[in-house]
Amino acid sequence: MAIDRNESDQDNDELEGCLAESHRHSTTPIPLVDLETIKRTAAIFRALGDPSRLQLLSLLSHGEMCVSELTERLSDNLPAISQRLKLLRAERLVSTRRQGKHIYYSLADNHIASLIENGVAHGSHAGCTHS
Repeated sequence: MAIDRNESDQDNDELEGCLAESHRHSTTPIPLVDLETIKRTAAIFRALGDPSRLQLLSLLSHGEMCVSELTERLSDNLPAISQRLKLLRAERLVSTRRQGKHIYYSLADNHIASLIENGVAHGSHAGCTHS
């Protein structure tokens, strides 16, 4: 009878089996990212970690939209959408453009667009097995 080992046990075995003496480590210098950049990046990923905010960003990846259009497309209420947009603006993930009484929202830049596109693409493959 085969014994099923959980992933945590396998991870522990790998850590215990990885000794510096058992193989050579690369001597190529790898620069560390400065702590402030790491903190800002972590804040971006926290903002992206909410499904409602991510859905909103996914819509904006198709072009700029005003709050009423986002509210209609997401079938959600205006205060909820506005609160999400406020957080996304604070993290500099979305930018705004005013036209008369309307404020239009769009993704802040191509980095954010790529992040959303790649994240959604990776998420769509989550159930697939990779060889």
